[in-house]
Amino acid sequence: MSRPSHEILQSAKTIAVVGASRDPDKAGGSVPAGLQSRGFRIIPINPYADKLFGERAYRSLLEVGEPIDLVDVFRPAADAPEIARQAVAVGAKALWLQLDIRSDEARRIAEAAGLEFVEDQCTAIVASLYRVRRPAA
Repeated sequence: MSRPSHEILQSAKTIAVVGASRDPDKAGGSVPAGLQSRGFRIIPINPYADKLFGERAYRSLLEVGEPIDLVDVFRPAADAPEIARQAVAVGAKALWLQLDIRSDEARRIAEAAGLEFVEDQCTAIVASLYRVRRPAA
């Protein structure tokens, strides 16, 4: 059984955001910015951007050459299994599907590889409710 979502989020330092958006009015734009302001390192995954949130953007998780603690998904549920396979391939510790995103197949892939798994929850809401913040380095 996985830990509660707020504990999974609190233990993360580096969050790769699949579906990160340039649009601050979209959840994929506002939520990562909010997490960044709480002290998390954000790695944006967006094939159409070079830079987001002041960080280099990557086309896919497979291009990121550094450890990832949590993969935060802002893509349709149909994309979640492939994202789960990539999260496993890069050695992420957890896979988080945002609010209204559910995937039994992504859960099976993630949990079979030992990743913690959260679905249908918003990292920003969890961070706010539980006052999750990364300590200053």
